[in-house]
Amino acid sequence: MLGALQRSARVQGRRALSSEPFLPRITERRVNEQGPGGRATNADLKVAIFGATGFLGKHVCYQLGKNGAFAYVANRGDEAEHRDIRPMFDLGHTRFCFYSPRDVDSMRHVIADADIVINLISKHHESHQPVQTGKFPYIGMQRNYSFQDVNVGIATQIAELCVEMQVDHLIHVSAAGVSPDHPSEWARTKYEGEMAVRDIYPWATIVRPTQLFGTEDRFLHYFANMAKFFRMVPVLGEGQSLTQPVWVVDVAKAILRITDDPRKFEGRTLDCFGPSDYTYEELARFVLDLTELNRPIVKLPEPAFKMLAKVLGNQDLVLMNEDLAKIWGTDFLPAMKPEEYKLQEGDDKILTLDDLKIDATPIEKEAFHYLHRFRIAGHFGRVDGYH
Repeated sequence: MLGALQRSARVQGRRALSSEPFLPRITERRVNEQGPGGRATNADLKVAIFGATGFLGKHVCYQLGKNGAFAYVANRGDEAEHRDIRPMFDLGHTRFCFYSPRDVDSMRHVIADADIVINLISKHHESHQPVQTGKFPYIGMQRNYSFQDVNVGIATQIAELCVEMQVDHLIHVSAAGVSPDHPSEWARTKYEGEMAVRDIYPWATIVRPTQLFGTEDRFLHYFANMAKFFRMVPVLGEGQSLTQPVWVVDVAKAILRITDDPRKFEGRTLDCFGPSDYTYEELARFVLDLTELNRPIVKLPEPAFKMLAKVLGNQDLVLMNEDLAKIWGTDFLPAMKPEEYKLQEGDDKILTLDDLKIDATPIEKEAFHYLHRFRIAGHFGRVDGYH
């Protein structure tokens, strides 16, 4: 009996001393939770994830996987698109489900008996496919999903299904700085989708991040790719619009902590932003300095930049498009200044990463790890023995 108690104490100690702090459940187990904590644990938590194969989605899956959650991963493509998600979870902790946003029953199949649904679906450009036409040149482009379809229609459908299927909690990822009169259609539809979710599922948690940076981002990579392949870095106007980017891993950790005790976050809004704001010209100079690429920063007037964005939007790798140019032409900042968030009182205050005890990571700390590859010869040019 004493030996069993000692083993139990060691297990609880490992959970309490985890290098990745949990919310209040470090030593409080769920009813059917089993294991010492970590990837091989049965966390007694089933999460349905829409948008898991996206930039933020992969990091959310990693955070959930290493904490023993069961994931129902929604996917519209083939298994190659989510093969990198499989190792993030322990064996038997995933269920990969094909679905179509236009097939409601397939979305019901994804949600099934999930405790929490996370909607990460978004798109910065509308997708199209070539179709045959009856007139010369006999080829046209047909839109697959518009901003309205993705940011409003799918978000509304997921919220309605959560109500219908009595899902315990819904986490909807919107964005900071969106409004009904924003020049960007993406930002307008993100706002409309957020309002629709609040109306249909009032106790949903709304997560509103600023622009995300991190491995595989299309934010800092814009500057690096333009410098490498186009030998210049164009910015809109004087490049003085402000943005306050947040590390994608910090947002994923915040979503993990919401799933740990979702009742505390019912009907709440969480704004995620980095510790500093920058102009796009400052970010361009930062990336050029980091990659050691001696390229000019070209300040283009709005018509010229939008013309360039239209051309770049037709490439396979969409570095920029017309709608994204409208976002970069305005400040992309959280709703309030950091000190104003701290002065809030009451249960309806907007939460930040500080409330979840997550220290926002500076862009200077992480950018080098995934941008140094743009240096000529990478890091090998500085190490003896490689040449």
